Amino acid sequence: NADVEKNIANSKNWAMQAGDMYNQRYSKLKQINTGNVGKMQVAWTFSTGVLRGHEGSPLVVDGMMYLHSPFPNKVFAIDLDTQKIMWKYEPKQDPAVIPQMCCDTVNRGLAYAEGKVILQQADSNLVALDSKTGKVVWSVKNGDPKLGAVNTNAPHVFKDKVITGISGGEWGVRGFIAAYNLSDGKPAWKGYSVGPDAEMLIDPAKTMTWTDGKMAPVGADSSLKTWKGDQWKIGGGTTWGWFSYDKAANLVYYGTGNPSTWNPAQRPGDNKWTMTIFARDVDTGMAKWVYQMTPYDEWDFDGINEMILADIDVKGKPTKALVHFDRNGFGYTMDRISGALLVAEKFDPKVNWASHVDMKTGRPQVLAKYSTAKNGPDVNTKGICPAALGSKDQQPASFDPNTKLFYVPTNHVCMDYEPFKVEYTAGQPYVGATLSMFPAPGSHGGMGNYITWNAGTGKIVQSKAEKFSVWSGSLNTAGGLSCYGTLEGYLKCVDAKNINKELF
Repeated sequence: NADVEKNIANSKNWAMQAGDMYNQRYSKLKQINTGNVGKMQVAWTFSTGVLRGHEGSPLVVDGMMYLHSPFPNKVFAIDLDTQKIMWKYEPKQDPAVIPQMCCDTVNRGLAYAEGKVILQQADSNLVALDSKTGKVVWSVKNGDPKLGAVNTNAPHVFKDKVITGISGGEWGVRGFIAAYNLSDGKPAWKGYSVGPDAEMLIDPAKTMTWTDGKMAPVGADSSLKTWKGDQWKIGGGTTWGWFSYDKAANLVYYGTGNPSTWNPAQRPGDNKWTMTIFARDVDTGMAKWVYQMTPYDEWDFDGINEMILADIDVKGKPTKALVHFDRNGFGYTMDRISGALLVAEKFDPKVNWASHVDMKTGRPQVLAKYSTAKNGPDVNTKGICPAALGSKDQQPASFDPNTKLFYVPTNHVCMDYEPFKVEYTAGQPYVGATLSMFPAPGSHGGMGNYITWNAGTGKIVQSKAEKFSVWSGSLNTAGGLSCYGTLEGYLKCVDAKNINKELF
């Protein structure tokens, strides 16, 4: 999209959730740097008036800040020079949507393109607002909240399309990604995560996946063959995370969430294509390649975390890479054009549910001791690392083109997990497990680490211990900084070349 490209090219703007289409979360600004960052002070603050979890970044375009809130999903346009509120949008949403939302009433942010501010409301309505007035330009319904199909993700604009997902895996929602025309909001295409090939926009002969050490066609009914009966119809694979885009390849990349229910005994099989990285053509939605990270997920390891695109050396070879830090604790490096698996290594040394990923099959090698399926329903499987919230949840990592490293906010948490049988009722939670979480034992006693990662080798370069989970995104800058937030409420900036050197 020419307008988005123009806006992100100007470093004074922050015109996309991750700063650019590659999801690198890197700023070329360097006025604040390693020498003076310690002098930063609060200039002003603003309350949205909503006391729930705020996720995602405000957008800044040409001196105007567009700020979002959790439910009821207010949007503010604030002049950064004067701090004056230029307009406010406050949708009237049915409060019945609140109990249909898992894990707080969060919203991960806005998109901006061609004079429109795009909001994905909790009640599934996707709304385009006039950036000058806040008036609704168009609105389209994306899902049915009565069935638990609500929304928490940030929409993204690629070319002439607005890309959005759906939430509700814990309600038995069948996940999908949808594209709407930026101009008028009309549906362009919709690709499901699970089910028949045609509904997933998968071509059995042309959509490729990693198998037997190479890429090969997925074949007919690649999803249906891995589900028992009609379980796929309430199968999860929701898409509440982030989206990235490679203009040259014309591909959008994203991950799908956990299968429903959390009790694996009720859904035998690999449950494709939940827990999967998808690469789709932006114009048609057709899937070019897929890679399932956690077949038959037994631990609620949603695969929705962001896909960071970077041109790096992988095992000494220049590569157009996709790098993904999954909830399951493995950091993946893929060839983003072909979909080939290049690296899969643990980015927290405490990860124990699998010994390693078999690089020929691409499958994690599960340890029976930590298999909630093998141990069965009503058995409490203890000491699984990571916990269901993952070694990293949706809080995004960053890439620094100067150091060629990835900066990853992580959780250092393990769990006990007990599945139980659950019946599906439309619009009701459909979970089927109880769990308790605790700091990773035999470690530094804290619940988080901030790490640097070499995606070409799959190695942790440095690790900085934190008392609590590092539950913010990270940001790197040309000033040599890497910044993140902590659950105690601190903003911290460290030296990008030595993250144990805290500067602010």
